[in-house]
Amino acid sequence: MDSPQYKRILLKLSGEALMGDQQFGISPQMLSYVADEIKQTHLAGIEVAVVVGGGNIFRGVKATSFGMERTAADHMGMLATVINSLALQDALEKAGIQTRVQSAIAMHAVAEPYILRRALRHLEKGRVVIFAAGTGNPYFTTDTAAVLRAEEIHAQVLLKATKVDGLYDADPVIHANAKFIDSITYMEVLERQLKVMDMTAISLAMDNSLPLVVFNLKKAGSIIKVARGERVGTLISK
Repeated sequence: MDSPQYKRILLKLSGEALMGDQQFGISPQMLSYVADEIKQTHLAGIEVAVVVGGGNIFRGVKATSFGMERTAADHMGMLATVINSLALQDALEKAGIQTRVQSAIAMHAVAEPYILRRALRHLEKGRVVIFAAGTGNPYFTTDTAAVLRAEEIHAQVLLKATKVDGLYDADPVIHANAKFIDSITYMEVLERQLKVMDMTAISLAMDNSLPLVVFNLKKAGSIIKVARGERVGTLISK
């Protein structure tokens, strides 16, 4: 087995990724698939942390469009990420992988509070750590939370799971002639306003030189391939 290029990674999953082919909620089949992908990576000796979104249950930004106050809507979205995190923890532990959920919003009955030193200790002991509730602050997306947590735990790369193979110069679902982008700089993503992650997340990654890999979650084995240094998806870097 090839030695991994990255010893510690952070995986960013959208809530929508857990829906599978459903229109809402969590697909048990997709949950099991994601858990198995993480397990294979973990068994290769790679330390894995995860940030999960909540858009499959509730999306704060959409709620503001029908009059809900943004702070309340975002807090509801954070709670949705906790639901997804607990579901993923259950799937991972059923697969035999010790997992801890740490929440940016205190809820001691269901998850640990986010404490950086404790998170690092879990990773060193071979546990998967799932960071829930975003940053704990409204107006910040889970993409930004993923970059923040990746920096805090000194992850060497952030993997952004999507439904497509990576970045394109146009939406490949709408434009059949959209061209795939193999690699791109942070500044180009910002200047071209490519919607892979929000601008705050890209800027934070750029300021700290955190490489980002955008890949298709549904292509089995992609996570471990990235960790081994294989070119998968689109690389965003300097």
